[in-house]
Amino acid sequence: MVKNRNHRAAEIDDVNKAIIELLQQDGRRSFASIGKEVGLSEAAVRHRVHRLQELGVIQIVAVTNPLELGFPRQAMIGIRVEGALEPVAQEIEAYDEVDYVVITAGAFDLLVEVVCEDDDHLLEIVSQRIRTVPGVVGTETFMYLSLRKQTYTWGVR
Repeated sequence: MVKNRNHRAAEIDDVNKAIIELLQQDGRRSFASIGKEVGLSEAAVRHRVHRLQELGVIQIVAVTNPLELGFPRQAMIGIRVEGALEPVAQEIEAYDEVDYVVITAGAFDLLVEVVCEDDDHLLEIVSQRIRTVPGVVGTETFMYLSLRKQTYTWGVR
C-alpha cells in the first residue's frame, strides 16, 4: 500500500523512471546492469529499487500463464452493489481465484477478474460465493475466449 502519495510523487525522478522501465522489460535484470544504463552504482540502484518497493510504486513478481498451470478458464465479472462498495470489494479480493479488483463508475460497481480450473469452478465462484456476499445485487460474467494482449511494459510516461 502507498503510505504517502505526495512523498511518492516526489521520488519519481527521471532516473527512477528509467529504472522502472528497465525492470518492466526484465524484472530479473541485475542492479549492476541497470546501474550501467542509468549512470548509478549497483548499491544506489538497489537502494532506489527497495525504496520504490517500500512506497508501493513497484512490485517485482513472476507473471504466470494460467493455461500452463492448469487454470484454463479466466473471466471478468461485473458486479452491481447496493450500499457501501468497500466491504464487498474487501471480501471478494480475499478469494484466491481473484487476481484483479477495481471499483468503477458505470454499469458495474466492481470489476473482478478470476482464474479458474474449469467452468464448474467458475460457476461455484459466481453463484455460491460472489452472489452471496451481502450487498451484491447482480453480476455479469465475461468469459475469456482468447487472450490477445496482456503487457506490463507500458512504461512510466
